[in-house]
Amino acid sequence: DTPMNFYDLQAEDLQGQTISFSQFRGKKVLLVNTASECGFTPQLAELQKLQDRYQDRLVVVGIPTNDLGGQEPLGNSEIGAFCTRNYGVNFLLLAKGSTRGTGQHQVIRWLTTKSLNGVSSSKVWWNFQKYLVDEQGHLMNWYLPTTSPLASRLLRKIEGR
Repeated sequence: DTPMNFYDLQAEDLQGQTISFSQFRGKKVLLVNTASECGFTPQLAELQKLQDRYQDRLVVVGIPTNDLGGQEPLGNSEIGAFCTRNYGVNFLLLAKGSTRGTGQHQVIRWLTTKSLNGVSSSKVWWNFQKYLVDEQGHLMNWYLPTTSPLASRLLRKIEGR
């Protein structure tokens, strides 16, 4: 694998529309693997707060996955309805994918593979792991699911402090 530019990535959203990551240029991007039946699911509300608070400089992207504990049994349209109804989510949710294996979501593959992102390899440990990409499309850091989206160490990175 040769390093791949973050802005060359594309993915489908819940409605089946192609999202080109080039539109995120100039903003930080926080990517999170989500699930509707996880103990961390209330973080959806915190992720929405982040999106609202930093909308001028941050894009939050959720990637629903079902391969960690089978905690995302819903289909794409149900996922969107659940997240909006229960947590007021209006940030971008991509179509459901996997965190590992042959069906691994290509965005998660980029985030977790050093030869693609040029920075580091990691493993998605559980739902709601967070990956922060800077304004130039470089992977900055990743955070375990237990890290709140509103944790000060994450906010400092978003604010550039």
